[in-house]
Amino acid sequence: MDNQINKSKNQIIRIITILLLITTIIKYIEFLFIRTDQTIIADNVITKISCIIATLIAMKVCGLKLSDIGLKWKSTFKYIGCGFGLGIFTFAISYGLETLLLALQGKAPHLSLYITNFGLSGATSEVSLSAVAVIICVIVNIINVLAEEGMFRGFILQAVTDKWGFKTGNYVQALLFGIWHIVMCVLGVYDGQMSVAQAIVFAIGYVVLAGILAIEWGTCVSMTGVLWVGLSEHFFNNFIGNILHVVSTTGTDEFQIIRIVLSNFLSLGIVLFINRKRK
Repeated sequence: MDNQINKSKNQIIRIITILLLITTIIKYIEFLFIRTDQTIIADNVITKISCIIATLIAMKVCGLKLSDIGLKWKSTFKYIGCGFGLGIFTFAISYGLETLLLALQGKAPHLSLYITNFGLSGATSEVSLSAVAVIICVIVNIINVLAEEGMFRGFILQAVTDKWGFKTGNYVQALLFGIWHIVMCVLGVYDGQMSVAQAIVFAIGYVVLAGILAIEWGTCVSMTGVLWVGLSEHFFNNFIGNILHVVSTTGTDEFQIIRIVLSNFLSLGIVLFINRKRK
């Protein structure tokens, strides 16, 4: 990330605010009213495509190219491999622990493949596994990670870092990324699946868990100068959560929250350890 942004601090704040305001309005309209998450797509693609378009416009206003936000062909396959490796390693441990806990309770757990969207309170909108469903899941997840990594770890991290330094930039994008996911709790209240009190608890969970990953992926950008590690691990995390489930005699993904928390903290710890050793 070499290009300097020829905008004042106040202008950067306004640009980021407008970017988030527009995309958040579209996000809530799609989540609450259009409900593409309840179709075979099982995700909110209108929001993600809008994020990509809005981010490109914000970059144009700030005079940034794709390479300036970390989308460049620097050791691409090496870093994609690192991202997938992180995801596979941490989720292998967390799925194993989840299965073990259920087995110790005599619940006869086993892994099952089918496609759902994701929520901390449990997976929903089950779609039977088929070639078409898997292809759609892959395409939608690629759009998703391009949108979120491009907007948060790409543009916002670069813009804030340019004016206030990397540490501030990383914490700001992580906080915003966490808040970005609160819509799931609003949706829970809207659908009558959560009380307001439950939604507040889950909202804190979303901010913390999404924030942990955002800090990790922002650190990866600082270490490598590209988005590929975060992009690939983000894709893997979403895809594996959509498609691989732990089923027991008493339910499905009962300890999903433990699985996610463990994999997130493991992944963050590994990246921070490597970052510290490199420095």
